[in-house]
Amino acid sequence: MAGEKRPAGKVVAQNRKARHNYFIDDTLEAGLALLGTEVKSLREGRANIGEAYARESGGELFLVNAHIGEYHGGNQFNHEPRRARKLLLHRRQIKRLIGALQREGMTVVPLSIYFNDRGLAKVSLGLARGKKHYDKRAATKERDWQRDKARLMREKS
Repeated sequence: MAGEKRPAGKVVAQNRKARHNYFIDDTLEAGLALLGTEVKSLREGRANIGEAYARESGGELFLVNAHIGEYHGGNQFNHEPRRARKLLLHRRQIKRLIGALQREGMTVVPLSIYFNDRGLAKVSLGLARGKKHYDKRAATKERDWQRDKARLMREKS
């Protein structure tokens, strides 16, 4: 157990719809303040961040609406699955993100939760602007055209 190597960058949960629903302007990595049963549950891969976002409260940022399932061996010491979890960032990063949140149309969405090479749980955050319906349609049209173009090039050669 002591000499066991953890896989570097093991992704626990991804927010696949974030890049579809938002323009991601900037990304950064943040730590998470977690309880013991939350870490054990994350190692089992029991997390969902599809509806999660970051909110400012008292000069700090919290990850809200992220679901980390209960640990099956947790007994009475289990955690609340949808509790707000504190994001661990440098003060300058927090001030920059709070300033961006106060601007109209900006939000902070989690892109993925993973374990880094030291075995610490990290969350990749994206500073995002919401897409309009026509932006989503244009992105889908472009993706379909790229797929068709690649298919035509394969058939031609």
